[in-house]
Amino acid sequence: MATYLIRRLGTSVVILIGISIFIYALLHLVFPSPAIIVLGVKASPPAIAAWNHAYGYDDPVLVQYWHYVYGVLHGNLGYSYKANQNVVSLFAERWERSAYLSGASLVLALLIAVPLGIYQAVKRNRFGDTVATSIAFTAYAMPDFFLYLIVIQVFALTLGIFGFEASQSNSMITIIGDWRDMTLPILSITLLILAGYSRYMRSSAMETLAQDFIKTARAKGLPERLVLFRHLVRNACLPMITLIGLSIPALLAGNLIAEYVFNYDGLGLLFFNSLGNEDYSVLLAYTLIGAVFTVVGNFVADVALTIADPRIRLA
Repeated sequence: MATYLIRRLGTSVVILIGISIFIYALLHLVFPSPAIIVLGVKASPPAIAAWNHAYGYDDPVLVQYWHYVYGVLHGNLGYSYKANQNVVSLFAERWERSAYLSGASLVLALLIAVPLGIYQAVKRNRFGDTVATSIAFTAYAMPDFFLYLIVIQVFALTLGIFGFEASQSNSMITIIGDWRDMTLPILSITLLILAGYSRYMRSSAMETLAQDFIKTARAKGLPERLVLFRHLVRNACLPMITLIGLSIPALLAGNLIAEYVFNYDGLGLLFFNSLGNEDYSVLLAYTLIGAVFTVVGNFVADVALTIADPRIRLA
């Protein structure tokens, strides 16, 4: 197992280095220097050149990349000239909000998707399965922002049950307890995750039900309840581990839209505002973190799979 994990870790590191080079080069082509942002659009070319020289933006791209990587390894993600603040401190103020929004939505989606997918597999092609499939396909095909606007219009503006924007408090305790303002953003993201998870769980459960060990358990007269809970659930949930690992960066991207629509001051809203302000350092750090989440999510999923199913260690 140790050899397998070392090999996977080495692959993850190489991929992460390649992604970081690509992201840095791409963003450098779009925003080669924040000089105009700092000095203003009326700054003279000599002033811009002097600023670039003072802060190293006239160095070769590889040299700039090395300085950036060195800073990242020492906990420095750059400086936001628009916010006049270190990027690390900007992220530190907001990451808990985004983590709560993503974590609560993911856990809630899993608690619903697993039993729902198993129910659909056992009762496939019946009325309940048809209804759940129709709802899942509708939610899966619907653009994120459109769903958010619909739930705001119906449940906040028309019925007045929930607030039309997320909690604006700076205290995480207050945000967690503010169910009226946090219900819509959490449930909206949950529905989008659930649409894909339930279909994936249904397919996995149907494939597991067709396996010989399920048929053997039933032939031995084992009660259906034990067949489902002892044999079906554990084996059908294995592919979900990989799906959860792949969903971590997707949640980071999905939060961008949700946080903007619900005016939730997390990392997603920070990225959206930085995109409009051309805040190069924040954009680069956010994109790099998304890449790290992608690689780490895949690696953690691989480790979890090797623990849940030892046969994978030989692959």
